[in-house]
Amino acid sequence: MVSGRLIKLVVFELLEFAAFSVPTLVIMEQFATAYHSKRNASEKTHYWLIVSCSIAYVASVTLLIWVPVKVLLHKKHHLHKKIKGWRPVMMMCVVLTTLPSFSFSIAVAEVQKNINGTDDNSPDPLPDLSVSLVLTCLIVVDIIEKIRVYPLRGSQKSSEDSRIHETTLRQITTVTEQVRRSEENPSASQAARRPELSRSGEATTQIQALAPGTPEEPSFHSGVLKAMSRRDVRAEIFLWSFLLWSDTIEMVRVAGHPSVYNSGWVYPVYIFSFISLLRLILTPRNPLLNSLGMLLQDLPFIFVRLSLIIVLGTITPVLGLCKNILVMLSYVYFNYLIKLRVFSTFEIS
Repeated sequence: MVSGRLIKLVVFELLEFAAFSVPTLVIMEQFATAYHSKRNASEKTHYWLIVSCSIAYVASVTLLIWVPVKVLLHKKHHLHKKIKGWRPVMMMCVVLTTLPSFSFSIAVAEVQKNINGTDDNSPDPLPDLSVSLVLTCLIVVDIIEKIRVYPLRGSQKSSEDSRIHETTLRQITTVTEQVRRSEENPSASQAARRPELSRSGEATTQIQALAPGTPEEPSFHSGVLKAMSRRDVRAEIFLWSFLLWSDTIEMVRVAGHPSVYNSGWVYPVYIFSFISLLRLILTPRNPLLNSLGMLLQDLPFIFVRLSLIIVLGTITPVLGLCKNILVMLSYVYFNYLIKLRVFSTFEIS
């Protein structure tokens, strides 16, 4: 009987390979169709030539890069310990799939632009299918790489619940050790009580300093409210993986607007959107992820969105610009400015 672990591995690998290969094939087919329409030729020689080149590209990249890297990662388990801070699978998807897809999306737009002219009545040169397909496949691979370490069956508590459980166990263990020591040697327990109390006091102060004045959250132990309050880290991976890239998705969608396309703003929009996707290469808990998020996404998007609003109007939501500005300012203030003497005074509400 086939084990569940083998089925899980096969399904994940097939999904990742489909997400790796399908976007390039679809967008290259769109480019072939647009190029064939431009020539207005009855024969489809150039169409099938472009399609065959896309198939050859996907096949060669798969056999020369994708399969060897996958085999090494599954056979050589010691490589996982040496690879720290970045993910080889996401790097292959970003460089070998997303970059060619974005490039040929711009090529499709330029070909259709030459066919339809530059009037505002021309159809949308950047269809939503290509943009949604590329980003969805990239997010799917990201979700698979994150959820691979979790079992797909059985209950799994969220990370916050596990931290609370570990903190409670540590406190119970400390109290148990203190009681045991006091029963065995009362004189020694009095001498050791002050250091232990000081350490426990410091730990309590640190826990309270993390969230001062935070209201106590309710807890439900029965009924419908208990079922509604369930949290699972595996479900949260799907939620936050899509929410994390909503800003980039909205920015790429702006490139399909006729005003952006006809004015040539499609190039900086696509370039900075691809640069923001480079964060996928890092592991989810990499300490550099937050700072690179500011430098690769929020800071460039501020200038791109502000320029689009000034030149072309509110074709991009002002809410996105406010989000980028507020996230950038809060990151700089709470990480760097509060270390200055003017902002270094600790306040207790």
